[in-house]
Amino acid sequence: MKKLLGYPPFHYLLCLIFGITLQFHFKIWSYSFFKLFLTSILLSLILLIFKKNKYAVGFKFISLFTFLFLGITSVYIQNPKNYSNYFIKHVNNNSYTTITVTKKLKSNTYFDKYIGSINYVDKKEVKGNVLINIKKDSSLQLLKINDQIVIKPIFKELSSPLNPYQFNYKDYLSKQYIYHQISISKKHYKITTNKKFSIVRYSNSFREKIQTSLKKQVFSKDVYAIINALLLGQRQDISKKIIANYTNAGAIHLLAISGLHIGIILLILLNILKPLHYFKHGTRLKTLSIILVLWWFAFIAGLSASVVRAVTMFTFIAIAELFKKKSIIEHSLISSMFLLLLIKPLFLFDIGFQLSYIAVFGIVWIQPLLYKIWHPKFSLLNKIWKLFTVSIAAQLAILPISLYYFHQFPSLFILSNLIIIPFLGSILFFGIIIMLLSTLDLLPTFLAKIYNYSIQYMNNFMEWIANQEDFLLTEIPMSLLQAFLWYTFIIFSFQLFLKPTTRKIIYTLLSISLLQSTYLVEKHKSESRNEFVIFHKNQHSIIGEQKKGKLLIYHDSLKVLNITNEKLVKAYRIEKNINTIYKNTIPSMFLTKKDTIMIIDKLGIYNVKNLKNCIVLLIDNPKINLSRLIKQVKPKLIIADGSNYKSYTNQYRLTCKKQKTPFWSTYQKGAYILN
Repeated sequence: MKKLLGYPPFHYLLCLIFGITLQFHFKIWSYSFFKLFLTSILLSLILLIFKKNKYAVGFKFISLFTFLFLGITSVYIQNPKNYSNYFIKHVNNNSYTTITVTKKLKSNTYFDKYIGSINYVDKKEVKGNVLINIKKDSSLQLLKINDQIVIKPIFKELSSPLNPYQFNYKDYLSKQYIYHQISISKKHYKITTNKKFSIVRYSNSFREKIQTSLKKQVFSKDVYAIINALLLGQRQDISKKIIANYTNAGAIHLLAISGLHIGIILLILLNILKPLHYFKHGTRLKTLSIILVLWWFAFIAGLSASVVRAVTMFTFIAIAELFKKKSIIEHSLISSMFLLLLIKPLFLFDIGFQLSYIAVFGIVWIQPLLYKIWHPKFSLLNKIWKLFTVSIAAQLAILPISLYYFHQFPSLFILSNLIIIPFLGSILFFGIIIMLLSTLDLLPTFLAKIYNYSIQYMNNFMEWIANQEDFLLTEIPMSLLQAFLWYTFIIFSFQLFLKPTTRKIIYTLLSISLLQSTYLVEKHKSESRNEFVIFHKNQHSIIGEQKKGKLLIYHDSLKVLNITNEKLVKAYRIEKNINTIYKNTIPSMFLTKKDTIMIIDKLGIYNVKNLKNCIVLLIDNPKINLSRLIKQVKPKLIIADGSNYKSYTNQYRLTCKKQKTPFWSTYQKGAYILN
């Protein structure tokens, strides 16, 4: 760790990360490219001036600032919205748009989903990306990667979630520079010939040949889906049940090609190619062979972002092995991360990117310390112990950030990893052989059956682990600040363990104090906060009232069958870290410190005596004379939640507009929150 802090590229990486974060969240750079170019030239000249030794401090400062500037500009330059030819600036209602399909997403009940790159608006060349939703049709031929379609679409901005603290798909796509979506059906588009060279298209065509050959084998539907994910990087066919099983077993990382898979392939190649050391230049030939095989694997896996990241990381590690120096892995990781963020800066915000690098750093730094605790004499026991310490080190490293994102901890992850990971190398190795034999139409049936059984056993084992619900810790609250302080504590504890000093003891105790303080502050905020929330739920009414450290959920029990597992309530409950009480009735009135909320349900009965300037909530399609109500009560706001039909909601809106009364529909504006 100390050597890493003295490694200059590490300092530059931190500045690059800071610059990326600044630009993405605060948009501090909005100049023209001409000014950006002039600034770059100016910084370069200053660097040359300060390069002399007597200006060493100034040189270091300008160097760090340069990489901060690089982080800012890399985000700015890659955002298509900053260009004059961004497609949305040229689209009108009569425009024909040419779009190239670049990625296939997992379909939902109603739509097949794709990511597309926009090439032309009418005949004008433009740039930008869009989410494509195509209405499902049994006669519809699914689009392929690099297919080009011509459509006359209506582009809509991506919507934010309608309820607080739910997964923000709009924010997720914005980190891929996607800001708009289109929804079309079969009759709305025409597929055209795309003759442009695309390595992704060839990758997709090659992968489709492999998939076609695999479908002819004896593999069951679930086994084929797992093979498709493990070897080809395609998770679209995996059922929700299997994903849930692997998630709850703490082994979801097995279903996405990541650093774990590429690392195992690297270890296999290192062992297979060991004899090359006996030849002249054999080490270099081995390294070149490893790099070629890793990138071939990335090619057949579709060159997805996660695969490219993992292969890049281990390419650097493979190259660094040539030099046989200390801290080789740390420096390789830093270098690969620096290169990836320079090319694709928004990888920084990708959960997979964060987990991969943190897990590897955890293995590099923490695993040797754990391994020193015990030295088994028996070879088999030693290997099990080594694997055990690797799993613990990786899990300990990613635990804070994992809790921040997912709020759950599968305590049986050690069991699932100890059983499966030793066999994952064999599964990957024989899977690649089976894939090649199947493509060449040379795969024996008995070999396919053995592999099918192996994958089924893995699925069954994960299901058994996932069903041990008592060992799955869920709804664990963790804020970003708390995750950061947990890492501070882990780092200081790690340093203290290596070489105890008085200063390190003080730092460790200080990190514990800060961590405890954040939990106390969060608890105080939770107990003192008062909040009233009208959630959005189609065909239902759910109202939350937070007071005195408790969350009361009022709901229409005849409709909401399992309110405790309702996603919108669960997300709110975890974020607030608060005990929840459920009530299966909705009262006719709520009183807050500032406002009175009157509820009018389908019966349309209300009492307006001595009630003025209140908030009116309409639920379950009340048939009332809204104009008369507005004249009697003069409400400050009228709200219609998701339990109302959209047609009724539109009538309420028109009436409020005529009466010049503020109106809030949870269909359009989302949950209403009153603090």
